[in-house]
Amino acid sequence: METTASRLLPHLWKSTLVSGVLALILGVLILVWPGESILAAAILFGVYLLVTGIAQGIFAFSLPVVSAGGRVLLFLSGTASVILAVLCFRHFHSDEEALAVLLLAIWIAVGFIFRGVATTVAAISDPALPGRGWQIFMGVMSLLAGLVTLASPFASLWILAVVVASWLIVIGVIEIVTAFKIRSGSRKLDTILSGG
Repeated sequence: METTASRLLPHLWKSTLVSGVLALILGVLILVWPGESILAAAILFGVYLLVTGIAQGIFAFSLPVVSAGGRVLLFLSGTASVILAVLCFRHFHSDEEALAVLLLAIWIAVGFIFRGVATTVAAISDPALPGRGWQIFMGVMSLLAGLVTLASPFASLWILAVVVASWLIVIGVIEIVTAFKIRSGSRKLDTILSGG
């Protein structure tokens, strides 16, 4: 007997894996070229926000999240991520690099905060979610990354790049681990449902 969870979990782990790999790659690239890569960082971060925003928007209505509040938060987080992604792509055609750096710091912070709150609330409200502990941890880490970045949108691009890159690497690794935990949970659920 197929359930909503058994249909959606295979897609959830793939989406989480893609998000984690993107975050990890972006973090490593920024860490390797912190000063020279502001335009590339903005574009890659925009891609990251776009992919995760669309995934959160889809899962807000398709995952069996227990609370309506969790659905609304996931949807709002996804929508905010897509809007921030568009801003990342759009503003960097401007010649005002100092303003662009400050705005990038703020966009990154807001993106992390929305994502962190939505992920944490969704994981807390769904006790049956595989990898739930990792999801809560990842949400808290995202929230902390956003608050730290927002509290101090650093004057130095290099410091901002290193801090954001480090957070992205941590979040990317956690998301990759979470993806495999979700996949494992999905396989166990399939085995149970098939009577094996």
